[in-house]
Amino acid sequence: SGGLAGKETTVIGRLPQIQFADQKQEFNKRPTKIGRRSLSRSISQSSTDSYSSGTEAHKYTFVCSPVAASYTDSSDDETSPRDKQQKNSKGNSDFCIKNIKQADFGRREIEIAEQEMPALMALRKRAQGEKPLAGAKVVGCTHITAQTAVLMETLAALGAQCRWAACNIYSTQNEVAAALAEGGFSVFAWKGESEDDFWWCIDRCVNLEGWQPNMILDDGGDLTHWIYKKYPNMFKKIKGIVEESVTGVHRLYQLSKAGKLCVPAMNVNDSVTKQKFDNLYCCRESILDGLKRTTDVMFGGKQVVVCGYGEVGKGCCAALKAMGSIVYVTEIDPICALQACMDGFRLVKLSEVIRQVDIVITCTGNKNVVVRDYLDRMKNGCIVCNMGHSNTEIDVASLRTPELTWERVRSQVDHVIWPDGKRIVLLAEGRLLNLSCSTVPTFVLSITATTQALALIELYNAPEGRYKQDVYLLPKKMDEYVASLHLPTFDAHLTELTDEQAKYLGLNKNGPFKPNYYR
Repeated sequence: SGGLAGKETTVIGRLPQIQFADQKQEFNKRPTKIGRRSLSRSISQSSTDSYSSGTEAHKYTFVCSPVAASYTDSSDDETSPRDKQQKNSKGNSDFCIKNIKQADFGRREIEIAEQEMPALMALRKRAQGEKPLAGAKVVGCTHITAQTAVLMETLAALGAQCRWAACNIYSTQNEVAAALAEGGFSVFAWKGESEDDFWWCIDRCVNLEGWQPNMILDDGGDLTHWIYKKYPNMFKKIKGIVEESVTGVHRLYQLSKAGKLCVPAMNVNDSVTKQKFDNLYCCRESILDGLKRTTDVMFGGKQVVVCGYGEVGKGCCAALKAMGSIVYVTEIDPICALQACMDGFRLVKLSEVIRQVDIVITCTGNKNVVVRDYLDRMKNGCIVCNMGHSNTEIDVASLRTPELTWERVRSQVDHVIWPDGKRIVLLAEGRLLNLSCSTVPTFVLSITATTQALALIELYNAPEGRYKQDVYLLPKKMDEYVASLHLPTFDAHLTELTDEQAKYLGLNKNGPFKPNYYR
């Protein structure tokens, strides 16, 4: 296995061809389309795992109504984007996307997202004059969605040059990637990449003659890992790394502990504006959306086990409880476990409830949380999905054996059938449910994206010596600034301290109002 802490990457051997059950049902008697897909590629694997896994392209029959088809679905043209020569209207070809002709549709998506991202728009207005990112060359690896596009265009408005790849093989909105390419951004991503495509896109972002990145914006740590592995000398000119996921931050702390982190890094994931908003409120809304779109399940009375009661788990549990589900929680941390008990959830071991639950949701950021033994013991029809960033939580590889039949019933929905006829419903092959199968609330992403932008500005402009080769949290003052930029949306009015009150509390009237350790 390979890891960020200097281990070599290995490639697991090719998986055997998996036979999907014959799907002869026809919907509205429409002709079938044959699509290609990859059965493996981690979104972003935990630092203790191999960074590669064997892939095999498989053909399956997928029937959909052209009226309902999204631009991000598989198109009639199954030529790999890597085999196409595309140019935007200005003749630029420094990008690799599905279809540049979708740019107008993608532009509309971005304009709609802008309406729900007030802080980034305010940041553009406030900082356009001074261009705090002038000279910054940002290489990014995040979900490529309309919301990310607003962030990228904000960074460009602040003076940065950007090159971007996707951190997830399923979450790219092809039309948005097209709009970015048309707008002059070097974007390398499309929905449904193979594992080889994934790393190729990251390499194309980084490895360009005459272009040297000086800032990294990462989600999951794959980009940072790739540069460490392939182009370690680049870190001589890189001023800092901004990382927004639990998985990626874990990797950075491992590097720091081993003395191998050679540039400052900003841990955006643990900033208050990310933890309390993106992880909690975003997942509270998007968990139901992802489950409904893929399974049409009714939540009332269903028995659900949520593995992990961090901010993501808290959001998932709150939503499911409100819908009338009976919710169990598994947890290793006694503090989070006590919170789950206080919130009215039954704390259990997974082995105690695995035979009776209707839905299993992982939110831990760990590996092998749901192993083959648990999958074997699940009841018929149990829905299994992951809400953590890493796809290692559910041991999907253990299901790729000859005695089990895989049946693709919808986009991102597989029935895995045992010899006795029992089946489980696996969503997004164990990858991130909300961004793979649905969407996430734009307003919440505005908060995270603004935090990322400010972290880039802070690291890029910091005088030498302010940040050492370590992992830092965003200063509390910046967290408060991000929150304040979003308050006008609600016509909210902040109370101001009097001089006497400020003196009594020992605070500056303008903040920060809480110590840096406050959560």
